[in-house]
Amino acid sequence: MRRNTVLAGIGAGLIAGIVFGVMMQMMTAPTPEGTRMPMMAMVAKVVRSDSVLVGWLYHLFNSAVIGAIFGWVAGHIGRYARGLGWGALYGAVWWVIGGLVLMPVLLGMPALAPLMMPPMHPVAMGSLVGHLTYGLILGGVYVGFVRRSATPATQLRRAA
Repeated sequence: MRRNTVLAGIGAGLIAGIVFGVMMQMMTAPTPEGTRMPMMAMVAKVVRSDSVLVGWLYHLFNSAVIGAIFGWVAGHIGRYARGLGWGALYGAVWWVIGGLVLMPVLLGMPALAPLMMPPMHPVAMGSLVGHLTYGLILGGVYVGFVRRSATPATQLRRAA
């Protein structure tokens, strides 16, 4: 059973990651040189690349791993309201871990730099919206996948 929830998390994570990735593709962030760079190009910089394609691949890899962890932890959340709620909370947690701590540190900035540097405030808020969107989609799609893979007996118990 745990295998099914992890696979559901991976699938839901990839779907949510595509939506979040499109959002990041449209967002820009200031550079030290005073120009602006697409967020997906900045994601590529984390793995020392200038390729937006590499940024997408890295982002989708992370989306799948984060989705798998959600599936492993969430188990059989069977109701959409719970999936959306836990997904939004999970997205907010990953905003702090990934958007405010890991990404700045991996790019050579201090943790929480997007909140401490005024030019980065719009990026931090866009990142929060993106992570919440990711979490909501992750939670909703995850519940749909888990429900589809449930046995008929499990579906009857849920309906009761």
